[in-house]
Amino acid sequence: MTRIFAVTNQKGGVGKTTTCVNLAASLVATKRKVLLVDMDPQGHATLGSGVDKKQLEYSVYDLLMGEATVEQIRKTTDPASYDLLPANVDLAGAEVGLINESQRERKLANALEGIKKDYDFILIDCPPSLNLLTINALTAARGVLVPVQCEYYALEGLTSLLDTLKRVTETVNPGLEVSGILRTMYDSRNSLTQDVSGQLIEYFGDQVLDTVIPRNVRLAEAPSHGLPVLCYDAKSKGSLAYLALAGEILRRNSL
Repeated sequence: MTRIFAVTNQKGGVGKTTTCVNLAASLVATKRKVLLVDMDPQGHATLGSGVDKKQLEYSVYDLLMGEATVEQIRKTTDPASYDLLPANVDLAGAEVGLINESQRERKLANALEGIKKDYDFILIDCPPSLNLLTINALTAARGVLVPVQCEYYALEGLTSLLDTLKRVTETVNPGLEVSGILRTMYDSRNSLTQDVSGQLIEYFGDQVLDTVIPRNVRLAEAPSHGLPVLCYDAKSKGSLAYLALAGEILRRNSL
């Protein structure tokens, strides 16, 4: 059974794209077949996967608008070997292009229906806002991974996101659930980090993943080379952390 996860947080700069790219590569390293869907018009997951977003013939925008198929836009990344549905700034036009479409929130789910059986995991990188692109991702997904930076406003932003997810489950996707809250940019030497981490565990219990993603220079450098950190520096703390995350995801999903 394919596991489809939307990776989202309405707050930017918390490691959504970093998590998508590196979790995809780490799951492939465990011999799973993975598709990464870039649903952010910034196209950072596309760039971080080594694909030039300015040279795309087709993108996720064309998929949502019914102007291209998955087969026409799908790329296989090298050397990470996960498949990618890339995006660029054209995707910003989907908000307007879909406004009068029937079932506009199901465009991504419908597009993935025919190919999801080809994968063990589908990861969807969401934009840092609640818009039609995010709603499409949450409608297509069955689980939500929420990267959270352990800082002062983390709990407030997370509460807002969970309210949004509740509305989505009540309207378009009753099967959606939070599959994990991931602590990112973690610095165990920082007392605020430890305090916020403790509050997350107190409020959300076992929804908080055991794995934490540390602040790591190699992890920060890898996107500029168009590589997941596993392909850039396999022995770095960032690489080992995402391999541990992949293992935890597999255990939690009994795979």
